[in-house]
Amino acid sequence: MAKNKHLTDEERMLIQNWLKARISIKEMSRTLEKSASTISREIRKHAKDTDKYAPYRVHNRCVKRAECDNRYLCHEKTNCTRKCSTCNKCNKICPDYEEQVCHRLLEPPYVCNGCIEEKQCVMRKKYYFYKQAHEAYRETLVESRIGANITEDELLYLDEFVSPLVMRGQSVHHITVHNQDKLTVSEKTLYRYIDGGLLKARNIDMPRVCRIKPRKSKPIQPVHPLMHKLTAVAVLIVHI
Repeated sequence: MAKNKHLTDEERMLIQNWLKARISIKEMSRTLEKSASTISREIRKHAKDTDKYAPYRVHNRCVKRAECDNRYLCHEKTNCTRKCSTCNKCNKICPDYEEQVCHRLLEPPYVCNGCIEEKQCVMRKKYYFYKQAHEAYRETLVESRIGANITEDELLYLDEFVSPLVMRGQSVHHITVHNQDKLTVSEKTLYRYIDGGLLKARNIDMPRVCRIKPRKSKPIQPVHPLMHKLTAVAVLIVHI
């Protein structure tokens, strides 16, 4: 099972299609060679709420709509004899309104893609769209590299080239020495990008880095100008 690998645009498109076809998350993970938790987090993180209603049905999401007997809440039609629960304005004006949440959104696959009751359901929906998910991923990637002197395309190229080599056990020094014509950054910069989480490779993929303890450096204390004068006087006294 592949680990520590980001999903690509094509893989996200497959996830959206599989959700519509009601393929299970476990089956997706086996096909993509990703862990089921990775697929699950991807769907939940990038699922989008929508106010889409079922066509030709009353826009009422209240949990009490079946037994509600409220009437004349809007005061717009004095001769109206309908129950307010059968009116599209009910949820906006009823003081007893309590929205019903679909319990299926709390369990896999966490979205309404492929739900057999989607066209009849009046509850609030969630959908996974691969284009929005990939755009959100790229924005997160760009935000995470703020401060790095590298463009987004250069970082993606660097990630695709360096990370697989590191995960296969090659050291950063070996990669930079034998691929100088393909890299535009130094060995130290690569270590800094990996340590900062800008690449798929992590420090844990480099055993030597994990064994090295962080250096302890003492803070440099500023020297008061008076100390320089006292030191000079002490030197003169010693010479005398």
